[in-house]
Amino acid sequence: MPDDLFAKEGFELMGAAFEVHATLGGGMAEEIYQESLEIELGMRSIPFESKVPLRASYKGQQLLKEYFPDLLLGEGLVAELKSVIKLLPE
Repeated sequence: MPDDLFAKEGFELMGAAFEVHATLGGGMAEEIYQESLEIELGMRSIPFESKVPLRASYKGQQLLKEYFPDLLLGEGLVAELKSVIKLLPE
């Protein structure tokens, strides 16, 4: 898989996320940022899906549990949104 496979989508996502943060500032709940980012992505005509179930497998065996990423962009870029007061090492 080439290193730049999701470079364009990642750059566009970061631009939209920075715009949301510049507009709203800090201190909001994650759900507020997610809904705002979805609006911003739509305004920028960036295709995405929200909270879609993804199937996972382990060593070739399908898992019963599904994964619901916050956003799925383009051809498979997964974005998990977090709202924190301060960035920590973890």
